[in-house]
Amino acid sequence: MELDLAGKVVVITGAASGIGRVIAETFARSGSIVAALDISETALAEFGSAFREQGWPSGEYLCDVRDPQSVTRVMDEVVARFGRIDVLVNNAGINAEGLVSDLDVDLWDRCFAVNVRGTFNTCKAVLPTMKAQQSGRIINAASFAAIMPSVGASAYAASKAAVVQFTRTLAGEVGPWNITANSYAPGMVPTAINGFAELSEKDQAAKLDMLALRRWGTPDDVAKVVCFLASDLAGYVTGTLVDVSGGKFSTQVPSAAYEGFSS
Repeated sequence: MELDLAGKVVVITGAASGIGRVIAETFARSGSIVAALDISETALAEFGSAFREQGWPSGEYLCDVRDPQSVTRVMDEVVARFGRIDVLVNNAGINAEGLVSDLDVDLWDRCFAVNVRGTFNTCKAVLPTMKAQQSGRIINAASFAAIMPSVGASAYAASKAAVVQFTRTLAGEVGPWNITANSYAPGMVPTAINGFAELSEKDQAAKLDMLALRRWGTPDDVAKVVCFLASDLAGYVTGTLVDVSGGKFSTQVPSAAYEGFSS
């Protein structure tokens, strides 16, 4: 049994770099047509060049997901060019760190504007097309922080928890049109934002001790789950949050299984 994503038109936000880029490449290798949205014109240009070199069909669109007019314009352009939108992946997001007592209100607002309002804007913009098609897959990036928050990350955790509840509500509203809506929660995937890979060996070990699968997550781990949720194999999966964290805190002390372990 294989995922059949060939010919699917997939819109991905924040697609030009990071995890979004790997998600886009994974869909492209599966034969999908990728419409890449990003706020960086430079990154989009490089993305388009790389995809053309591979012979992968794509479109690149400069878009600020916080702006509903920008989002609607881009979705209209995607439909005009490719005829439909089969999958929406809301990957774009930002982090915001700081204790509640010190957190700047503008940073809080920006975090919610990108992570929550941006997700709302894109979902709302694709619904007319997906309803007309009587089909669609909406897949929204949450985070393990929505399951278990960290000290100093109130804005980020709250915004991602909001994405989860928004997605569940959306799933209930769009079911009659054969549209599914799910969210996914990556765990510890080293990125330029979180700096996990730059931590000391001791600090890295302490974080890895939280995981049942004692290794860092990879963008590829995330991309595979997203592609599954976009496929017909997940046609009866909706309104759920998929944990992609390597079993973070699946037991109280996951590292205990590795003490004295030998194959």
